[in-house]
Amino acid sequence: MPLPERFLDELLARTDIVDLVSESVRLTKKGSSYWGCCPFHSEKTPSFHVVPDRQMYKCFGCGKGGGAINYVMELENLPFKDAVAVLAQRVGMQVPEFGSSPGARERREKILEMNKQAARVFHRWLNGPEGAQGLQYLQSRGLSKRTLTNFGLGFAPNRWDGLITELSSQGYDKRDLLDAGLAVSSKDGRIYDRFRNRVMFPIIDVRGGVIGFGGRVMDDSTPKYLNSPDTPVYNKSRNVFALNIAKTSKAGRVILTEGYMDTISLHQAGFDSAVASLGTALTEEHGQLLSRYFKEAVIAYDGDGAGVKAAQRAIPILEKAGLKVKVLRVQGAKDPDELIKSYGREAFARLLDQSENQVDYRLAQIQKKYDLSDDGQRIAFLQEAAQLVAGLRSAVEREIYGGHAAQTAGVTPDTMKLEVDRALKGRLRKEKKQQERRDLAPASQLQPRARGLRYENIRSARAEEGLLRLLMLDPGLLGRMGELTGGEFSSPLLGRAFDRLAARAREGLSTQLAALAGEFTGEEMDHLAQVAAQPESVANSGQAIRDYISLIRGEGLLRGGGEQGDDLLLAAQKKYQRKKAYMEEKK
Repeated sequence: MPLPERFLDELLARTDIVDLVSESVRLTKKGSSYWGCCPFHSEKTPSFHVVPDRQMYKCFGCGKGGGAINYVMELENLPFKDAVAVLAQRVGMQVPEFGSSPGARERREKILEMNKQAARVFHRWLNGPEGAQGLQYLQSRGLSKRTLTNFGLGFAPNRWDGLITELSSQGYDKRDLLDAGLAVSSKDGRIYDRFRNRVMFPIIDVRGGVIGFGGRVMDDSTPKYLNSPDTPVYNKSRNVFALNIAKTSKAGRVILTEGYMDTISLHQAGFDSAVASLGTALTEEHGQLLSRYFKEAVIAYDGDGAGVKAAQRAIPILEKAGLKVKVLRVQGAKDPDELIKSYGREAFARLLDQSENQVDYRLAQIQKKYDLSDDGQRIAFLQEAAQLVAGLRSAVEREIYGGHAAQTAGVTPDTMKLEVDRALKGRLRKEKKQQERRDLAPASQLQPRARGLRYENIRSARAEEGLLRLLMLDPGLLGRMGELTGGEFSSPLLGRAFDRLAARAREGLSTQLAALAGEFTGEEMDHLAQVAAQPESVANSGQAIRDYISLIRGEGLLRGGGEQGDDLLLAAQKKYQRKKAYMEEKK
């Protein structure tokens, strides 16, 4: 049973999209709208646009767009009804019953509750006879009782059905445990506990829900860490360990470590902004998530070769997310945990304050590849360093770090500047050629970004877009559109959207874009948001409607003449170029 449309209208009316987006994006007001860095892709220059009077958002970088429901669906990776439930809880509304059969939302809630109960069981076992070995191990790692409690650490005994038995007594069956990733099914159909004979680390999201677990062995057996698989509530590429605590830190910078123990040790020592990725290399989603809470990141990975490689991979990801990046070199120990145990909190604090800029760090890593006493290798070092420095945005940065490379190789800053300028010119030539190829086909810029939504008739489609915008701005204009239906549109997507908006207008419902969230795919909503974001005025709506309908029906030309409606295509192209120029100027 679909949700009542009037309920959705009231929900959207009560939800201020600026307040909603501000919970995860730093927005700056410019005129009557707001701009910020997109939470759905990595960027340094804000291209994410929030328009409060239309209750919509649009990113001109990655193309994402829609209303409040779409925003929650995309941000939290939720289906439509679950996103509605999140918004309803936020504004204090009761969601009407969807039907008698349990849906995705109920399944998610059940898994979250089951994980919470599992965490309690693991913690109880750690402090009972079954967990003596685990407790001894954690205490030998220097963790206090308070830390064990704060992080909810636990223990899974070496039994095949320990957790299954415990949770079965609470009403959960084996299928539930499989859904939550707490149990595993063998080839012969036998179901048993996933975590056995391991100390347990609950993984908690920023809302405080237990979404998964990590389990560590207490010896040298493998795998060293075993993590929950992806489930309806857990995705290792989109969650970060201890961010639920670190997000409230006043430190202003996040400390990235490679594992649970490093993160927990840092928290125990008073560094409450430490986090760790979850059994996977840092991803763009991780970077975007961290940028919602911090402006600076310090990479504190292990000092071995693997740690250096991981840091090198993490730097561009964090920079793309808009974070200022520094790198801490762990000295005299293999990782932050060992460093604090060996040299104390103050030693780590000093290293933290001495963290070097990521450019100097990367230059140092390049230097290690070459023997600078050999002229040939010295030239190769300078050429590779020049490529790195040429990629920096600021001329001041290029001069400073080019000077650092020059000093390292024993050449003059002017010589290095020539090499950097040559690398920069090569980069700019390549970018210019790519832009020229795009500009040679301006009509292609008018096509939907998604290939599956291509326009067969661009001129008609642009007129169809105009009618949609007018209807979104003023549902009362439907009466001036006569008997026009979406079936006359050249674009099936635009036709469907027109019919739905027209039907809502006749029923006195909202015709804002946000109201269509449950009826179109995310890709379709992205494009409709692009349509809605284009300039349109109702000042001369009567003539505009007549012109648009005339072109759609092929009955004549727009005012001003032109073969086959070329004036509309030209106007659309100019509109695109104006928007492009505006975005470039804003950057």
